[in-house]
Amino acid sequence: MRRRRRSHRRVRVLAGAAGCVSVAALGAELLHVTRGETPRETVEVLREGYRAGPANEASLLNLFLSFAITFGAARAVTTMIRSGRGPLRNVHVGRRHIHHFVPGILMCLLSGAASIGLRHEELDHWLAVPFGAGAALVLDEAALLLELEDVYWSEEGLVSVEIGLGTVALLGALAMLIRMARRGEQTRSA
Repeated sequence: MRRRRRSHRRVRVLAGAAGCVSVAALGAELLHVTRGETPRETVEVLREGYRAGPANEASLLNLFLSFAITFGAARAVTTMIRSGRGPLRNVHVGRRHIHHFVPGILMCLLSGAASIGLRHEELDHWLAVPFGAGAALVLDEAALLLELEDVYWSEEGLVSVEIGLGTVALLGALAMLIRMARRGEQTRSA
């Protein structure tokens, strides 16, 4: 019982950290951009900033967003499947259940290989999307991979939630850090 409370507390703390970092990253950028701007002008500024910024910033943003959205979507979809709601069902090939880490690994391998093989910086920010989504699908089932049994809905399965939320917080913090470093470089060189 005590271990269970600690696990749930850890998940809440990580969820709070992931949420705070994500909101802080988005809020800081929106505050910086929206001063005196209409919503339409803000969207244009964001669009221009995305296009004009360095490729590594766009790639990291895409990785962060695709990871966070896919991680949340995977949790929502698996919850719906488990409760029998919605059109989606578990995938089986013969008698074998295909867990969502399998397509996640394929997405990571294919997008990573394409990025390495093509060596085309303009494509990297697009390849970060399937890479982030694939990584989210893999890490959402990290507990299963660690335990080598299906513990997704058990107490041991909370490890996957902790790892996923920790990764969201880490990617959000990294995105903020890179933006601050870039602004610092611009200030020093001006």
